[in-house]
Amino acid sequence: MSTADAYQAFADREARDVSPTYHRLSRAVARDPDLLASLDTLPPAKRQPNLLFGVVRLRGGPVDDPAAFREHVLAHWPDVAAQMRARATQTNEAGRCAVLLPVLAALPQPLALLEVGVSAGLCLYPDRYAYRYGDRRVGDGEPVLDCALTGAAPPARRPEVVWRAGLDVNPLDVTDPADLAWLDALIWPEHRHRRDRLRAAAAVAAADPPLLVRGDLVDDLPALAARAPAGATLVVFHSSVLYQVPSARRAAFTALVGTLPGHWLANEDPAVLPHAQTPAPPDGGFHNVLALDGRPLAWTRGHGQAVTWFAPVRP
Repeated sequence: MSTADAYQAFADREARDVSPTYHRLSRAVARDPDLLASLDTLPPAKRQPNLLFGVVRLRGGPVDDPAAFREHVLAHWPDVAAQMRARATQTNEAGRCAVLLPVLAALPQPLALLEVGVSAGLCLYPDRYAYRYGDRRVGDGEPVLDCALTGAAPPARRPEVVWRAGLDVNPLDVTDPADLAWLDALIWPEHRHRRDRLRAAAAVAAADPPLLVRGDLVDDLPALAARAPAGATLVVFHSSVLYQVPSARRAAFTALVGTLPGHWLANEDPAVLPHAQTPAPPDGGFHNVLALDGRPLAWTRGHGQAVTWFAPVRP
């Protein structure tokens, strides 16, 4: 896929009806030969719309007006390019716990959670957040994660988590203002509720920090998984991570994770982690597939705002 096609696809599949700002910017970049030529000087993995837009926001550049955005990026390209080379899209959306919760609550308790592509670890606290599925609330505390649930009843409880750990090539620290600023910059401009949620979830993580390990998702996963306590159900999970992993390495990971004890919970773009049989996704934008041990269960929205079940959870 060309860079122009990638930006047009992002506009059509992900940003449409979710972020008018990023929808406009993506369409403008897709049609701008100067911006595309600049982006094409970067490695393919570093040309992503979310990465470009996040870097511009982090450095104080304009995103509301495509013309001003274009002028800023071209005028400051050396700095923008350096930041894009050094950073990665590490959106740490605690809201995704709302689509993971029904599966986690159905597994044998207690749980040992190991997240691949953990970023700052905010998705390692499904037992600490509160949830609202329509008029049904599960748990107490902050943040409260809202999720439109279709095709299944809300879970009756939160899971019991006795160990939480994460693996990332560049783990972030929510107590570091610079890391928190980058996480904030990755939140789409109109999403004030997600910005508030980030602060509340970061406070939860800072009060009881998880074990975060810098490492590779293939080479270093078995050793970290072996540190999970005996008597707990190990759950290796990831959400919107594998698109950043080269295809050969992705295949090595999926082969490896199936050999580990416990369960594998994936929430990924079906174009990146395909499944043999899934029904058509719901209308209304881009959806990931939630799968347990390789068996697809549900369609999910990217930030955890909705889940549509098409198969029962069978631990």
